[in-house]
Amino acid sequence: MSKQTFSTPTLKRIALTGYFGLLVFMPLWLMYLSPSEGLSPVLSVAMFVIPLLFPLPGMIKGNPYTYAWANFIVMIYFLHSLTTLWVSPEERLLAVVELLLASMMFFAGTYYSKYKGQELGLGLKKNGKEKK
Repeated sequence: MSKQTFSTPTLKRIALTGYFGLLVFMPLWLMYLSPSEGLSPVLSVAMFVIPLLFPLPGMIKGNPYTYAWANFIVMIYFLHSLTTLWVSPEERLLAVVELLLASMMFFAGTYYSKYKGQELGLGLKKNGKEKK
């Protein structure tokens, strides 16, 4: 077993910082810092904020399963930031901030769910062929 670099409370704080950072930053970006010309600001904010609200209760409670599946949601922001970096030079700084927040949430959430799950004795069930 590898040595754990960060404690689970620290990983949780880092993941929550990335999570709440995205929850605050995305509406700021889409409504005030660089509103989209093609979509209404309300629609674009709804598209980027509503997915983040689904894991909110489990993230606050510290449920390791929620941290694990929330990584599927954070991939939206990861891909959006990389796409923006590639196609929109005038929004690169905003995309870098989004990428950093999404990466914080993803990596800290991944390790938090792993280590917290181990602390709680949770694990993947193995089928009968693998047990000996």
